[in-house]
Amino acid sequence: MNDDLDKIRKVLEDNREQLLTRTNVVAVGIGYKTIKGEETSTLAIICSVVEKLPISQLSTKDMIPSTINDIPTDVIETGVIRAMKSRTDKWRPAPGGVSVGHIDITAGTLGCLVKKNGQTMILSNNHVLANSNDAEVGDPILQPGPHDGGKFPNDHIANLYEFVPIDFTGGDGNGGACPIARGIASLLNGMAKIIGSKARLQVINILIGENLVDAAIANPLNENDVSAEILEIGMITGLIQGKLGMNVKKSGRTTAVTTGRITQVNVTVSVQYGAGRIARFVDQIMTGSMAQGGDSGSALLDNNNNLTGLLFAGSRTNTIFNRIENVFSALRVHL
Repeated sequence: MNDDLDKIRKVLEDNREQLLTRTNVVAVGIGYKTIKGEETSTLAIICSVVEKLPISQLSTKDMIPSTINDIPTDVIETGVIRAMKSRTDKWRPAPGGVSVGHIDITAGTLGCLVKKNGQTMILSNNHVLANSNDAEVGDPILQPGPHDGGKFPNDHIANLYEFVPIDFTGGDGNGGACPIARGIASLLNGMAKIIGSKARLQVINILIGENLVDAAIANPLNENDVSAEILEIGMITGLIQGKLGMNVKKSGRTTAVTTGRITQVNVTVSVQYGAGRIARFVDQIMTGSMAQGGDSGSALLDNNNNLTGLLFAGSRTNTIFNRIENVFSALRVHL
């Protein structure tokens, strides 16, 4: 084996520059030859190309010979090979799975691209692109998000176009009752007790705000600044309804690509948004732990790259996603 490798190394060294000058070739090395999708035990000189083209589309000077000095060759398609970048870096074009955020927040995740009224839009969460209802349409969206060094105007990639308001009347973590109402009731009940009255006031929350989605879209300043691909996952192939037991994956700013399984559907959940604000969401999807802070806005896909959800919340053990059909309906968008 070592003798064979030494021989192939010498042949590769002698022919490396000549191979790399051929159009489409981005790398050369030594590996095992693949035939009909199966790796063999035959050592070969491997030529990596951006795109594997039919022989009819190649000029004679760009063809890879089947052997070089009796050493077999093989051609594999790798695409363009780029320097690896952090998901919190500036990306142009920016794919799904990288840092993004409203100018006044920290950072979240660019989920994917959608279409509305013939225009390309960035899809993410309300709390990522619209600052949890506190933004105005037209506000700047930065990539990367402010926490990751994004600054206006250098990193201004889009403007907020539309968001679905979040209704925070679903409770405050204490049964949903208004704290002022509870305080008044407690005071009056205390006075009633002093004067010997058995009557008592009970605060009942009669307004329960229910949400379906935490979602927003932003209009890129230049369509060439964004990419329809999702980092380390690829292109979205379609839409699919998330079902119990479905294997899923996501690509996010903080935890990159993670996989999981849908463990619950038709979930009703109370989500804390900080500063005493809690919102109730219905018809949600739950998986095991797939995310951390900063992954909000990530697109959820099945193993065939069908889009099924939008990540917006989670805990140490679970992750919560909006159903994508509810997101698309609320924002009136499509792929």
